[in-house]
Amino acid sequence: MQRAIGMVEFTSIARGIYVADQMVKVSEVEIVSSTTSCPGKYITIVTGDVAAVQTSVRLGEELAEEYYVDSIVIPNVSDSVFPAITCATMPDHMEAVGIMESFSLASMIIAADECLKAGEVEAIELRLGNGIGGKAYFTFTGEVAAVQSGADAGVAIAKEKGLLVNVEVIPSPSDRLIESLL
Repeated sequence: MQRAIGMVEFTSIARGIYVADQMVKVSEVEIVSSTTSCPGKYITIVTGDVAAVQTSVRLGEELAEEYYVDSIVIPNVSDSVFPAITCATMPDHMEAVGIMESFSLASMIIAADECLKAGEVEAIELRLGNGIGGKAYFTFTGEVAAVQSGADAGVAIAKEKGLLVNVEVIPSPSDRLIESLL
């Protein structure tokens, strides 16, 4: 059984909460996150097997009606995406640091998944819209070459939607910076 992740983004908080309830009732999915997002939007992220996530997200898209912003389904998602979304990551050792930034929450989840699959990198955080004006960013670490490969893979995905803001790779970050990232 493949593990999948799906997300639906809404412009209405009330509709988002209602639809989240319906999404978990229609199929066997678990909520990873169902919360407000800046600027006044709502996102619901679910996980489960691929078919269940697809069914749940499809219903979410339909019920969102005029409040629909975006949605994604990623089959066989990297296991590292989940703790990064919930800020529950703690890399053993930090080497180079990569940062990807996007105007799209959905495309940043896809880019982070691609990044994690492309190289030997560890997720630090996947921040989705809260307190950053509706943007999303992903921080990750590893050897310089792996971080660059991961960044390149993520950039290719984020550019497809045209919502990429910036990507940076820091080959040798200061210990003081590392402390602030954890």
